[in-house]
Amino acid sequence: MKPFLTAVAAAAIGLTLAGAAKAQSALNEILDSGVLKVGTTGDWNPMTLRDPATNSYKGFDIDIMSELAKDLGVEVEFVPTDWKTLVNGVVAGQYHMTGSASISPPRMKVAGFSESYIAVEFFPFTTEDKAGNFSGYESINQPGVKVATTLGTSFEKMVREWFPEAEIVIVEAPARGYQEVLAGRADVFVTSNIEGSTLNAKFPIVRVDGAEARRPTPIAMLLPQTDQVWINYVNNWVKVKKAQGFFEENKEKWGL
Repeated sequence: MKPFLTAVAAAAIGLTLAGAAKAQSALNEILDSGVLKVGTTGDWNPMTLRDPATNSYKGFDIDIMSELAKDLGVEVEFVPTDWKTLVNGVVAGQYHMTGSASISPPRMKVAGFSESYIAVEFFPFTTEDKAGNFSGYESINQPGVKVATTLGTSFEKMVREWFPEAEIVIVEAPARGYQEVLAGRADVFVTSNIEGSTLNAKFPIVRVDGAEARRPTPIAMLLPQTDQVWINYVNNWVKVKKAQGFFEENKEKWGL
């Protein structure tokens, strides 16, 4: 009888642990409640943009989260947050995940990440009427070419490193390099693919032809660090959606 009782006790403990693991996973909470809670800042066009008049959201991230909720068979609830508290919110359980955030060592210490599906990359941009003057980085790194940038930013460091032979036009915040180019006081500026897509939608601004992406930083969704069940689900969902072309279609939709 004793071995039998030992086996029964072991099985009971196993079921208890399995039940505890299940209860601890955000996946089961989402399925039980019927709601996926997503922390989003609403201020990163075209990733996430909040309309204060309707309190509704749109953007690349919003489409991703809406698709994930649809595949889970639940509703999506966007929880307002800001960049300072974005990580704290997912750690504290205020939401099950966040929209896109850059993967960084400080964030990795306290939170988990999904697989990356897009990267922040940096390019030189010019206006449509000057696009034919440039092809690649070396065409910009020439005496007489004016490259605009904002003082004290990471863009200033890039511009000085990449174009030491060009004339660097420095403006002070809140002025921006692209404004100097639009005004005709400079020829080129550097920014990310994310901001570049929004500028291209508003102004006659284009990437410099033949200039490859530099300094790529992968971005992904923030997740609870210890919830491996939920992390596994999201990562496999990303793989499936990549294979089906969903992410590429969404990038094209939002000019990324």
